[in-house]
Amino acid sequence: MNHAPLSPHAVTACATPRHVAIIMDGNGRWAAARGLPRGEGHRRGVEALRKTVRAAGELGISYLTIFSFSAENWSRPASEIRDLMGLLRRFVRNDLAELHRNGIKVRVIGERGNLDPDIRRLLEEAETLTRDNDGLTLVVAFNYGARQEIARAAARIAAQVKAGLLDEAEVTADLIGHNLDAPDLPDPDLIIRTSGEQRLSNFLLWQAAYSELVFVPTYWPDFDQAALEGAIAEYHRRERRFGGLIAQTGS
Repeated sequence: MNHAPLSPHAVTACATPRHVAIIMDGNGRWAAARGLPRGEGHRRGVEALRKTVRAAGELGISYLTIFSFSAENWSRPASEIRDLMGLLRRFVRNDLAELHRNGIKVRVIGERGNLDPDIRRLLEEAETLTRDNDGLTLVVAFNYGARQEIARAAARIAAQVKAGLLDEAEVTADLIGHNLDAPDLPDPDLIIRTSGEQRLSNFLLWQAAYSELVFVPTYWPDFDQAALEGAIAEYHRRERRFGGLIAQTGS
């Protein structure tokens, strides 16, 4: 997590965002509008993900974070959860080799302790196989909730204080950031949510402090490179001040 002060040329208003995060929303509504089962919406959503990963690489994005399964999604019907877990298994088994060939590095954030062992092994396999790749970093937020992530960070810090390894006066925003799930990743420049909903839904709350938010009406299964380019075009129109008075732009 990089919380260092930004130089006047750290962000260019017209530059491609380095880190894009996406809340992939609307699979169920896409299916319902077509009289199809929700599972078909999720399957088409996987196709949209494949297209978006390819597009992100072509557009020069360095980090793409996707909200694939939230900590709250466990409250959905058991049949839908089975569908989603099946899609995850197929995605890793069918797509991991291609991701690896294309130099994509896979990272996973979220709580793993309560996952089925086979799911946990799949996630670890994806990370291990692609660890040394130097292309696009695909960050998969799985069984993830931002409040839960911050609580985990607080628990780690509290344990250090209790053990006498840390004084409470040393607890700062930077320290909290360094105890999040992936502290080495830059904060997202742009967060996109599909389906027209306008909220973060417990996604990257800490990291989104200065992210630009773009909400698009497109349901996730219909999201493609043109939609991604449209969201980035909107990002280009923004002036990023990071709490200051003057927009930070490059030459």
